[in-house]
Amino acid sequence: MLTPHVRLLLGAALLMVGAGCASVDFDSPKEVTCHKEDLNDTRMAQFVEPLVAGQPEGHSGFALQRDGVEALAARILLAKGAEHTIDTQYYLITNDRVGKVFIGTLLEAADRGVRVRLLLDDILAGGAYDDAVAALSSHPNFEVRIFNPFSSRGLRVQDGLFDFSRVNRRMHNKSFTVDNEITIIGGRNIADEYFGARSDRNFGDADLMCIGPVVDDVSHMFDDYWNSRWAAPVGAFGKPVDNPEKKLEELRKVLDANGAEIAQSIYGEAVKADIEMLVDEEDEGFYWAPYRLVYDPVSKIAGRGFKAGDGIAGQLHEEVQKATEEVLIVSPYFVPLKSGVEYLEELIGRGIRVRVVTNSLGANNHGIVHSGYMAYRKRMLQIGVELYEVKSHAHVVGVDRGWAGAALATLHTKAFLVDRDTLFLGSFNWDPRSVDLNTELGAVVYSEEMGHDVALVADDGIKKGTYRVKLGEKGGLEWWDESGPEPIVYTGEPDVGWWRKFTVNLGRMLPIRKQL
Repeated sequence: MLTPHVRLLLGAALLMVGAGCASVDFDSPKEVTCHKEDLNDTRMAQFVEPLVAGQPEGHSGFALQRDGVEALAARILLAKGAEHTIDTQYYLITNDRVGKVFIGTLLEAADRGVRVRLLLDDILAGGAYDDAVAALSSHPNFEVRIFNPFSSRGLRVQDGLFDFSRVNRRMHNKSFTVDNEITIIGGRNIADEYFGARSDRNFGDADLMCIGPVVDDVSHMFDDYWNSRWAAPVGAFGKPVDNPEKKLEELRKVLDANGAEIAQSIYGEAVKADIEMLVDEEDEGFYWAPYRLVYDPVSKIAGRGFKAGDGIAGQLHEEVQKATEEVLIVSPYFVPLKSGVEYLEELIGRGIRVRVVTNSLGANNHGIVHSGYMAYRKRMLQIGVELYEVKSHAHVVGVDRGWAGAALATLHTKAFLVDRDTLFLGSFNWDPRSVDLNTELGAVVYSEEMGHDVALVADDGIKKGTYRVKLGEKGGLEWWDESGPEPIVYTGEPDVGWWRKFTVNLGRMLPIRKQL
């Protein structure tokens, strides 16, 4: 499967039409709004503030969410408990069961008088989505802005041909903040596969639920993006929508029907059970620690004058350079390029153990990205990198409680662990797109306790759910399954047929690695 960015790139190269492009009115009038502070009268504040008050200054609370069903339950519970504001941004929200549940929950909050601000990247939001965006924005308490929209709402390759340098840059941030008291950041977009709700493929992913000072930091970041010229309101792009209020009522019927269907399903029962479980929990799940919120400035989208060191890549480089013993990198889409391999070699030269966990070809949902990654495997092994690839049949936490069945697994967690006491988790992949093109967001948590616990989970997952890639005696690659009493060794990409191997190898010939 090609990534949306690569489809755009290839489509632009193939499009030989002389059509002109419409334009986006980035100067279209819009109201500057900011997050609300001092919401001490809310139920959420009454829960959070006593917990924060008992901690050292500058510490925040972080709870890891690995279970997809629980992750959806948490978002629903927070939205239902919102009293003043919900501020949320995502790279994509798909028109599937989970996407409709998410939008329906936000709309319910807006009906109660909660101000909802939804910032959505336009990579998959154009065309058919425009009616829904206009409908939701017709609600007095619900505003949607589209980040860096395509001017063409139908044949998007026209933008790729005439305005590629702009539309190639996307907002990859994910955040969900309620009443400026609790926020969720991490790797999940809003779609069935991120929440254990698909029968064919599910993503192993992770989020951080956060309380404390970090929430205000996330809110300030959101305001910067929301009020930037790149966040376009309805009317700045596309054609006007006739009677958006009527469209909203039609949308309500669709959302209500979807909610009723979910509620009567096995998956819905699992979500309901997790909501009840979260209501009964207190603070046992939070690690309290100093932190660093890391993200790209919104100006990265402009491209001009931006250097990778000015954004999240430079901030994460500082954290990795502090390593004295080991670095564990978890990245579903890992395309190090020559410079990245040299970077890892420098770490190993300092005596640091480097382990990389990424997707196997069988688990990777973007074969073209695997094409970019596979060119560097041998060299990484030669310099001493320990390389692990997630099995396509690895266990994804939570999927056994829903519709998953025997679904294929894809690693989607984006994290690294330095010396087992510094954890990064967010939206940043170790690839050129995250470094140079997309905006990204995450948190670095300085906690020996959390780092130790995450390391135990990671070590167990590596042993049970990955192939270790090694160099064979004749210099070829071997995939070692060491989960059983005796290792099983494969001499070719496991769990895939010849055609997929052929197409991925063919992809290595394309000069697009810096776009991956």
